[in-house]
Amino acid sequence: MSTTRRSIIGSLLLGALLAGALPVQAQDAPRVAPEGLVNHWILLNTKVDADIPNSGHNLDKPVCAAIKYTVGSDGVPLNVEVAKVVPQSDLGTVGEGIVKRFRYGPSLSNQHAIPVDTYYVISFNLPTDPAQAKQITDACRLPGYAAS
Repeated sequence: MSTTRRSIIGSLLLGALLAGALPVQAQDAPRVAPEGLVNHWILLNTKVDADIPNSGHNLDKPVCAAIKYTVGSDGVPLNVEVAKVVPQSDLGTVGEGIVKRFRYGPSLSNQHAIPVDTYYVISFNLPTDPAQAKQITDACRLPGYAAS
């Protein structure tokens, strides 16, 4: 077999192996509940801007939105998507835009900046009664995320 042919075959095999490994790495990110995220990543933003629409469905009602995402190794949210909005509202896209602006730094226990999958619950127009507010935000908790 010629050297050129070996190089081409080797390159193709290496490319196939790398392409096959990428999805596995993305799936291996631990799923961490919002309250446990501080053990892995620390939110660096003290303020983020939100793009609130002037009109839309249930913009003036109490609403929560669960936004799931991956904190990448660079501290930037990846694969940001609205997972749940209760009750249905156009405010889910507002929550998505907010999470996209988050920036994180690794915690002391995550010195290698290992990515994690998590979610963030954003609430809008909550009542002043803490019990009622908790009931609304609890409706947006997502199953399958570990507390640590």
